[in-house]
Amino acid sequence: MSSSKRQGFILTRNWRDIRAGTEIEYWLATDTGPLKVLLTGQTSVAFVEDRHKGAVEALLGVVPDVELRELELKSFRQAPVWGVYAKHFRQLGRLARALQQQGVSLLEADVRPHERYLMERFITAGVALEGGRNDNATLVDCKLLPAPDFRPALKVVSLDIETSQHQDLYSIALDGMDERVVFMLGEPPADALQPTGFALIHCATRKAMIDHLNEWFARNDPDIIIGWNVIQFDLRVLQKTADDCATPLLLGREGRPIAWRTHPGKQDYLFAPMPGRAVIDGIEALRAAVWSFPSFSLENVSQELLGEGKDIGDEYDKMAEIERRFQEDKPSLALYNIRDCELVLRIFEKAKLLQFAMERAHTTGLQIDHFGGSIAAFSHHYLPRMHRMGYVAPNVGDVQGKSSPGGYVMDSKPGFYDSVVVLDYKSLYPSIIRTFLVDPVGLAEGQHADSPERLIKGPRGTLFSREKHCLPEIVTTLWRARDEAKRARNEPLSQALKLVMNSFAGVLGASECRFFNPDLISAITLRGHEMVKVTRDFVEKRGYEVIYGDTDSIFIWLKRTHSNEEAHAVAAELARDINAWWTQTLRDEQDLESFLEIEFDTHYKKFFMPTIRGSDVGSKKRYAGLSVDAAGKEAMIYRGLEMARSDWTLLARQFQEGLLSRVFQGLPYRDFVIDYAHSTLAGKKDDLLVYRKRLRHRLDDYVANVPPQVRAARIADEYNVRMDRPKQYQNGGWIRYVMTQAGPEPLEARRSPIDYEHYLSKQIQPIADSILQPLGEDFTALTSAQQELF
Repeated sequence: MSSSKRQGFILTRNWRDIRAGTEIEYWLATDTGPLKVLLTGQTSVAFVEDRHKGAVEALLGVVPDVELRELELKSFRQAPVWGVYAKHFRQLGRLARALQQQGVSLLEADVRPHERYLMERFITAGVALEGGRNDNATLVDCKLLPAPDFRPALKVVSLDIETSQHQDLYSIALDGMDERVVFMLGEPPADALQPTGFALIHCATRKAMIDHLNEWFARNDPDIIIGWNVIQFDLRVLQKTADDCATPLLLGREGRPIAWRTHPGKQDYLFAPMPGRAVIDGIEALRAAVWSFPSFSLENVSQELLGEGKDIGDEYDKMAEIERRFQEDKPSLALYNIRDCELVLRIFEKAKLLQFAMERAHTTGLQIDHFGGSIAAFSHHYLPRMHRMGYVAPNVGDVQGKSSPGGYVMDSKPGFYDSVVVLDYKSLYPSIIRTFLVDPVGLAEGQHADSPERLIKGPRGTLFSREKHCLPEIVTTLWRARDEAKRARNEPLSQALKLVMNSFAGVLGASECRFFNPDLISAITLRGHEMVKVTRDFVEKRGYEVIYGDTDSIFIWLKRTHSNEEAHAVAAELARDINAWWTQTLRDEQDLESFLEIEFDTHYKKFFMPTIRGSDVGSKKRYAGLSVDAAGKEAMIYRGLEMARSDWTLLARQFQEGLLSRVFQGLPYRDFVIDYAHSTLAGKKDDLLVYRKRLRHRLDDYVANVPPQVRAARIADEYNVRMDRPKQYQNGGWIRYVMTQAGPEPLEARRSPIDYEHYLSKQIQPIADSILQPLGEDFTALTSAQQELF
């Protein structure tokens, strides 16, 4: 690549139809600042099968500026197609709707111009610019080329607001850039002291606050806005405030507004695109990067990641304290406001969320703040390669069918075990795609092949081409890139590559995807079923016993106690022999190169697989074990048990942890069970009895079925009203409550005695029996001798 080429990272993208044709607009972050790129006169294209050419020609009189061109392409039905070229993208939509009424599909008419431009040039996020002309700080009609290695320094602002309980705006905080500031509603007190570390600017009206905010953005010009629930709360409140004040909210570059749009599938969920700036919500970024927390509140995530929390930590008194500070101590409210901004910045830094978002954009081809989009990412990679194979894509809904089987989950063999090792297939579904050449184009070729002898036979009678396919090469490229990222210790890139690669199988099974085909996804998942079963048979022929399997993992009991070194050696030998078997078998039987790789995952010195509660049947996706790594370091692992679930109390979780650890370590446990029950009934564990549950809807929405958390929340808000405090739970949120002899009651308004029998029978006993019964004991028998407990 020539050193004279300017490079940029795509922040936002858009298209619009104007009189002269379709325009594409990209905003880039470059090493010398933001740059707007405008591509004019872009022609939009779709495709129609040759047999429907006449239907299109008949409509050209009412849909002007459209022409047909003969192409060397075909549909998945092997029908020749014509290119339908339009001056304006919206004309393709009009034409597609008119043809649909005649039962004719206009293929790929929904691929938007700014997406097609990038994907057909194999551009994801980084671009190199050639040529073009400068027009008022805009680069017009240049050529864009891929620049996959470009990583600019992005300017980031953390935004947070404070409001009344009715969402009346009180203050706006901005942090992360040189100008740290809080805009506060109201006049400053006469003796006000300026806080240190940031500017506190008092505004006489909310209109003045919005005006100051607009000026701050124009002056400081950030690339990225981050926050916590920043779109669904902060930006929505700011927009409503601006609208109520009859003043514009101009947070986009060039002083442009937010182009609000609704989510097609989520009610009351909005997107907030704005020219030149991306908005990244911390909660969505954490979830996209597969972080997991019992609660994604800023307070909880801050405590878990940073070891510290918000200035007002008590969620019950939060609104009342914000109101008090606004009325009596505005500098203190400003400090609280900007403290939240600081916590968000530090969470982003700690979890490397901005790096992850950038690497994900480079990997998927999606905009940096687009965290869903597995289907869009698949299309971005697949369509241009498919076109070069001579095919055009079907439309969503062209293939009908039922969903396919998911991953194989083996029936478990419950009980306690010594020396269990887990073997895990590395990237199972991507490796199946690579090995067995599972691919939409390959399936289309196989379905219409004249001679099936050289085809690869898949489950359910599917046939795949050995020569023509796209997806195996895409997966191979991503796989190798991930291996390189791991060698370079670039964890955000490695994670982004892993997630997008692993999403491909699910995309093929999603009816919203244009490539949806039950035969395709079944060729992956059913092959996975077969592999797990074959692996189980292989292991058991070696004299070991498989006690559980889940999608890509098998749990192997070594049948006797092994030292840690022996167990690791056995697992390594099994993995090596299984991989060699696949390599030889696939080469001999199907002339295929194997990319299937099983690897040693975990050695459990002690392992527990429970039964389904109330039965003798082994559970699935629920187990616990005492793992030991190669260095001999031990760790308790819980999967799916009460210890790992947020809807159980600390009383239950600590009991389960204490009992299992004693059993695993060979320590006495009977006295522990008896003492724990006795202490609970004696009121010595009252601080562990709190349920913490999320209210997912407004309280008014619960009518027929009113769960305990809703009953507690209603009591809490009745109490708040009596205390002349704002209601806390009308619009959802998290509630903490205990079970009393009068039912569920919130912590802040508990009136009745604790119902200790509830906690004994509903929290402790189910856990105790699941562990004790395989040992030949039960909770009632252990505690019945202690009649005073009851």
